[in-house]
Amino acid sequence: MSNWIAYYEERRTTAAEAVKHIHSGDRVVIGHACGEPSALIDAMVANAAAYRDVEIVHMVAMGKGEYCKPEYEKNFRHNAFFVGGSTRKALEEGRADFTPCFFYEVPKRFEEQMPVDVALVMCTPPDETGECSLGVSVDYTMAAVKNAKTVIAQINPQMPWTGPYSTINIRDIDYIVEQEAPVIELKSGVIGDVEKAIGENCAKLVNDGDTLQLGIGAIPDAVLMFLKDKKDLGIHSEMFSDGVVALAEAGVINNSKKTLHPGKFIVTFLMGTKKLYDFADHNPDVELRPVDYVNNPFVAYQNDNLVSINSAVQVDLYGQVSAESVGEKQISGVGGQVDFIRAAAASKGGKSIIAMPSTVKGIISKIVPFLDAGAPVTTGRMDVDYIVTEYGIAALKGRTLRERAKNLIEIAHPDFRDELKKEFERRFHQKYKN
Repeated sequence: MSNWIAYYEERRTTAAEAVKHIHSGDRVVIGHACGEPSALIDAMVANAAAYRDVEIVHMVAMGKGEYCKPEYEKNFRHNAFFVGGSTRKALEEGRADFTPCFFYEVPKRFEEQMPVDVALVMCTPPDETGECSLGVSVDYTMAAVKNAKTVIAQINPQMPWTGPYSTINIRDIDYIVEQEAPVIELKSGVIGDVEKAIGENCAKLVNDGDTLQLGIGAIPDAVLMFLKDKKDLGIHSEMFSDGVVALAEAGVINNSKKTLHPGKFIVTFLMGTKKLYDFADHNPDVELRPVDYVNNPFVAYQNDNLVSINSAVQVDLYGQVSAESVGEKQISGVGGQVDFIRAAAASKGGKSIIAMPSTVKGIISKIVPFLDAGAPVTTGRMDVDYIVTEYGIAALKGRTLRERAKNLIEIAHPDFRDELKKEFERRFHQKYKN
């Protein structure tokens, strides 16, 4: 024990001193989402004048994202695997880059194509054996630690312990910065009538004993609202938030029917409030593992009856899904959507659901004849299973192009159905019949 304590003391420093070990031209990978080490990022930005062309690699940025400000253009360049609110403008204005990548393959990029110079991470204080937990962010953060030449860690007592697969040894850390702070929280989205209707429709596709993968936002939270009468549900998901805690406490989610890791919540990161973090802290039933395991379709499909629920920006009449851009404007990323859609397709009894409002603020249809010019196809038409809006459920897998289009028109907003019917008749050379 004394050996690691001596090492800890030797490597303990301030954030301002630690970030001096970042050099111009370095690739710096920042811990993901709510696991973002804010104290280290603030110190790095404060030291910006010492750097030129430092590449900042990140996925969901939950902090201030000040390295994306125009005044730091010569100091930092952000390379996003997923674009967030604090980073969109920099990408739109050409001061940042976007790298398309399936979430489960991000660690592979660090191992094979994108050498990591510095990893900035946040973790718990060490236990009696010198092990620290990466807490709410294991995902690609673990791979960043393993592949980085230099690891700088913010040791935060408020980070929940989510071992045993989330741990790194104190000797894996080169510079130790003690800084206690609340872990970044994500408040629940606003659930209105539209979201409730979508949640109720999605719940119709969930059966007792199913294992769920849920995305982020008001719609997944709304789905959970309508699962209270289900039994023996499980979780194998890239993340979950507060809504899952309520169902776990009610006994609805108990993971008892899972065919892979029965009894366990398997996730790769957490986003929610302190209620969620307290639920996960030292909870032996909650296991955070690296994303190349959790999201790997060849692992996740081993859960029978896997149901994935994700969202979209647009769906065209062939069933192609764009979930990450508005036309040419990149607004998010692929995340784990395709990872889990393909896992659900391979799962015995599995289903995948794309759930979305039928319109944007009631004025723009999200079911369209053609995807907007420049919009990438996130999920191909061969992969899509169910599309759900507040108006119903459209089954697409195994359907002809005509059947797909008709099913989608029936769940579009009524204000846009006539326009879509005209396109149906033009495209398929037949009269549309209800």
